[in-house]
Amino acid sequence: MKKSTAPLALALILSACGGGEQQPQQAPQGPPQVGFVTVRTEPVTLTTQLPGRTAAFETSEVRPQVNGLILARLFQEGDYVRRGQPLYRIDPAPYQAAVASARAALTRAQAAIASTRNLARRYGELVKINAISRQEFENATTTAQQAEADIAAQRAALRQAQIDLSRTTITAPISGRIGRSVSTTGALVSAAQTEALTTIQRLDPVYVDIQQSSADVLKLRQQLMGGDLSRGAAASRVRLKLEDGSTYPIEGTLRFTDVTVDPATGTQVIRAVFANPRGLLLPGMYVRAELVEGTQGDGILVPQRAVTRDPKGNATAMVIGQDGKLSPRPLTTSRTVGDAWLVTGGLKPGDKVVIEGAMNLQPGTPVKGYPWTPQTAGQAPQGAAPAGGAPASQAQAK
Repeated sequence: MKKSTAPLALALILSACGGGEQQPQQAPQGPPQVGFVTVRTEPVTLTTQLPGRTAAFETSEVRPQVNGLILARLFQEGDYVRRGQPLYRIDPAPYQAAVASARAALTRAQAAIASTRNLARRYGELVKINAISRQEFENATTTAQQAEADIAAQRAALRQAQIDLSRTTITAPISGRIGRSVSTTGALVSAAQTEALTTIQRLDPVYVDIQQSSADVLKLRQQLMGGDLSRGAAASRVRLKLEDGSTYPIEGTLRFTDVTVDPATGTQVIRAVFANPRGLLLPGMYVRAELVEGTQGDGILVPQRAVTRDPKGNATAMVIGQDGKLSPRPLTTSRTVGDAWLVTGGLKPGDKVVIEGAMNLQPGTPVKGYPWTPQTAGQAPQGAAPAGGAPASQAQAK
């Protein structure tokens, strides 16, 4: 009995050990999963960013119009001044004297005209009865007319003297922010001087002068004439990027495009106007303006991550063919629009462009595609086989 039980026990031990070494049967692998986007046409608004400089809406250089000494400065530098506000006062004494002299000369001329008029009238009666010669009558008439002309001249001289006197108080020609004063109290100024006493700038609104290549302007016009682009109300809107990279909160509007091309730079000036209620924009600031060129009605946008470059630098994309295999497709792109390329050739509506999962796959590889969205980026469908690997459930188990 003891000899028969030993082989049976040994057989049971070997059976138990062998059962522990059995491996689960591996499930067959399916085609790699790739995410794709379906090509479709849509209206695409094309914009461009161009450099520009801000400029004051109005600028006035304040200069004297009469000669004299400055007696007082009537403003604070940097303040906001209104049109007609007094800025400087020039010594008025010489001009007050000139007004008094002109007024006296006018009074003398008015007194002299009474006798000349009466003499001409009497000579008119006498010449009718031949009591005086015709020549004497004409001389009297001429003297009366000269006296009337003298009165007109003296009135004009008085008016000129009064204008010069009023100009001894220099007023603001426009409303705006006034700059520093070049001349101080006691300075001698002249009506012929070239240097301005101060400068006033109107800063609300402000202009932005944008530089654009004349070649780009010509291309844009040809596209509009050819019907490739259309322009609506949005084409007149402009946005600004400031020097610190921030976006100016108020949109501007286009005013005009200069008809002259600068021969030195080959550019044209595009002028836009922006409201500036808080004075954030100052003259001379460097900005970047975003302009709407137009809308392409049947544009095709492909995410940039779906487009690669071949060794020659040409744009290509992987497309899932009708047979379910990957196929490289050369593309023609014109520009970027946000995070996508604007494709002008190589794709048609309905094409499935691979955007995820094809990095290590070769052209001609059979794949199984799923619609890609930003929310599903990096996540294959539940239970789907990752590209080039086993089903997702087995990959997670490992």
